Amino acid sequence: MDDNNLLPKLSQNLIEILNDEEYYDVTIEVGNDPYIKIFRAHMVILHYRSTCLRRILSTNKRKNDGTLFHIKLQNILPEIFQIILRYIYSGRITLEDYDTSDIIKILVAGSELGLQELITYLQSFLIKTKASWMEQNFNLIYQTSFKDDSFLELQKFCTNLINKKPNKIFKSPSFSSIPEKLLVSLIQSDNLQMSEIQVWEHALNWGLAQSPELPSDPTNFSKEDFKTLKNIMRQCIPFIRFHNLSSEEFSNKVLPYRKILPKDLLYEDLLKYFMNPNNQSIRESKPRMATKEFNIDSEIITSQHAELISKWIDKLEITDDIRNMYEFKLLLRGSRDGFISKKFHEICDNQSRTVTIIKVKGSKEILGGYNPIEWKSDNSYGITCDSFIFSFKKPDNIECYILGRVKDEQHATYNHCDYGPSFGDGDLDLLGDHCSCDSLSWTYEYYIGGTIEKFLVEEYEVYQINNS
Repeated sequence: MDDNNLLPKLSQNLIEILNDEEYYDVTIEVGNDPYIKIFRAHMVILHYRSTCLRRILSTNKRKNDGTLFHIKLQNILPEIFQIILRYIYSGRITLEDYDTSDIIKILVAGSELGLQELITYLQSFLIKTKASWMEQNFNLIYQTSFKDDSFLELQKFCTNLINKKPNKIFKSPSFSSIPEKLLVSLIQSDNLQMSEIQVWEHALNWGLAQSPELPSDPTNFSKEDFKTLKNIMRQCIPFIRFHNLSSEEFSNKVLPYRKILPKDLLYEDLLKYFMNPNNQSIRESKPRMATKEFNIDSEIITSQHAELISKWIDKLEITDDIRNMYEFKLLLRGSRDGFISKKFHEICDNQSRTVTIIKVKGSKEILGGYNPIEWKSDNSYGITCDSFIFSFKKPDNIECYILGRVKDEQHATYNHCDYGPSFGDGDLDLLGDHCSCDSLSWTYEYYIGGTIEKFLVEEYEVYQINNS
């Protein structure tokens, strides 16, 4: 017998103790005016569950006159503490119920209360399921992770992103609010996946954002305006590789801001170079060694999905290093070209190496399949051992997928003028704006449709996979 089967009842009983209004011996005042809430709790549970609360309880001994022990926690929001208090008692927390920003607040509060087990769990959850969100809100994650030495996994996530995918930070909506020290480290990177003029423009926009009162047009700058921007960007400018610009880029994008460049060390040298670009002795900038990134024009999936699908095409595991950076060429989009089967065959017949992506209506679920051979309209089965079908149940977590490789290679795909892309003997069929997955079919290894076999289609796309 598995003893863990008994834990849910224990957890339920402890929550009942928390909700009990008679036997509590501690009150906890959480928040600041006007947002303050009083919680009731039990000293013995707090003592053994939280190192912070244990310290407070041990330092301030309760009097023996029946007076309740009172604790003040001003740095935590009442609604966040309520979540944590239930965790302290029950040992359980359902993170899917909360926004990612709230999970960050729970993490910070958990650190303040010394809940190391919760801190470890939350960091793992965020990295595994919320990586895209954290990239989009990198400044918040960066600032949060380096506030506390207990956030080592988040610190590692930030460091890896800075080193391996710095361009994602440049493209983050919160880029303008990143610290100067972080911007400098990004500009120094050899792995930026953008041109030098883009690096300059991003850095310049960051500088302008630090002083919103500056005019948007440098021709309207006063002497003091240039001085202000120069002071803001003085740490960044030495690491911009201006020699990698074209003469036109330098003339149009840099010269208007020449007054913020160090005249003796940089500006004069740049003038000499761009006036005589063949003099290689002047050129000192090291070229960026940009690594490739998947660039996919999709309304449904991200570059992370495209990278994983590419690994599947090469029969790799999700943890393997990428072997081929395939080009995903968009052939068809339902909302643009229509959902009727006739349109699919007009565009995709005789096209091989295609990936079909389907967005299920009324759901976050994504379905799809890869066909390495040509589509046809001749009422035949396509024969291949390399096709596969897949589903992403939670698109923001690419690790939450089902991958089914073909078992019956004689019936890998189905070609019929009345059907859109169809895999197996009903394993995945698209007919207009309707999609179905037959749970009884055994053409592919796994059923990918979840609890429902028939779906409405919100959007679908077909891509041709080419070697880049």
